[in-house]
This record gives sequence, C-alpha cells and structure tokens, in this order.
Amino acid sequence: MSALDGAVAAAESVPAAVLVTGGLIGGYATARVTGVRPLGGAVLAAAGAAAAHSWWHRGGPATTAALGGLYVLGFGLSHPLAKRIGAWPSVLAVTAVNAAANAVLVDRPGR
Repeated sequence: MSALDGAVAAAESVPAAVLVTGGLIGGYATARVTGVRPLGGAVLAAAGAAAAHSWWHRGGPATTAALGGLYVLGFGLSHPLAKRIGAWPSVLAVTAVNAAANAVLVDRPGR
C-alpha cells in the first residue's frame, strides 16, 4: 500500500457529516478570523471535495448530487439567514441540516 493509498483509506474512514461540518464551520471561521474570504472558500471547497468522494463511494451519483446540492444551498442560504438570526446561528443551523442529512444518507452503519 502506497502512502497515497493509506491517505485515501484514512480519509474514507472519516464520516461525511464530519467533513461537511468542518467545511461549513471551518470555512466561515477561517474567513472571519483571517478576514480573507477566499481562504474560507478554499476550506469550504476542500472539505466539500472530500465529502463528495465519500458521497460517491457510499451513496452513488444521485446521493452525491443531492448532498452536493444541499451543501452549496446551505452555504448560499446561510448569508440571508444570517441577516435574520445572526452569522454564527445561521452557520450552525445550515451545518446541522447538512450533518443530519449526511448521517442518514451515507454515514449509517452498513452503508
């Protein structure tokens, strides 16, 4: 097993719910702390790509499309929602929805 194979195997063992949580919360926190929005976007995109790998292998193309859409929608909806309930509550709300969907659709035991 090569180092790359080991890294892929390790990444595949991480629940997708953890990856999307890291992407949404980590992306927002990175942008907020550094003041560099593209850096936050890079965190969001990297975690999304890792999650998409899991979605594809655990759920197939339809699940990947659904969860990918939800991830992007969560990011997009967090902005107008933040105007109503605040930034952190908004990020946490869309993250909770994404994490729950991932837990049900791809992270269940036996999937």
